[in-house]
Amino acid sequence: MRGWQGAQVAVLCQPSAVRTVNVAEQSRQLLIRAGAWLEQSLFPSTCVLCADSGQAPRLDLCVGCDGDLPISDHACPRCAEPLSSTAKAQLCGECLHRAPRFNVAHCAYRYEFPVDHLVRGLKYHGRLAYARVLGELLARRLRRVHDNVWPQCIVPVPLAAERFRDRGFNQATEIGRELQSRLGIPLRTDLVARTRDTREQAGLDRKERRTNVRNAFRLEQRLPIRHVAILDDVITTGSTANELARILQRGGAERVEVWAVARAGK
Repeated sequence: MRGWQGAQVAVLCQPSAVRTVNVAEQSRQLLIRAGAWLEQSLFPSTCVLCADSGQAPRLDLCVGCDGDLPISDHACPRCAEPLSSTAKAQLCGECLHRAPRFNVAHCAYRYEFPVDHLVRGLKYHGRLAYARVLGELLARRLRRVHDNVWPQCIVPVPLAAERFRDRGFNQATEIGRELQSRLGIPLRTDLVARTRDTREQAGLDRKERRTNVRNAFRLEQRLPIRHVAILDDVITTGSTANELARILQRGGAERVEVWAVARAGK
């Protein structure tokens, strides 16, 4: 076996073999670019907000609408809660008083127009094309702000069975499919389940939200990895993410991140 491997290495080290590898890689990249061009030609990107031309190759959002998105560039470094533009990079009052169980949160935007329009359109009106846009936007933001140690998998916040049947999909999972494609991180929907249907978090205060999701999740299997990213569409108080982080840590996770398209202020 060792002799065969040594012969293989020797062949690959020859100039002709190296040239062959380079030509193969160049051909692969050419096919990828040709495929992207063909897709854009047959199915051109169209902005989901204003119907203008989108951005190639796959972002259905025009340059103008993209520039109007409310980027969350002043936020708590722990929970990503939006802070005033004059605030320094320090923990928010809630994190100083009671640090969340998760290690860090990354939220691309503030939950304001037009991001809230896209989130609600996906969540309540079944506009699945919005998931592709939101997933691409979040992936783009994560590439800019994340360090080089990426999570080993993405865990979307699960829906209760009844709500899933009514809606027909889980918006976090749909966004996660795009992240998996863009970032190459596996999407795992089999690790955690929701044990009961909870009230909608929207409209509840911070204390009610914590009570609402307490013991609402169950670990389906011992975690095969140690670094996990929880994914949701919007974070408001972080109660859902905090409870899910507790369950994942109980199952063996050593580092838990929270990713979301948007973060709502208080």
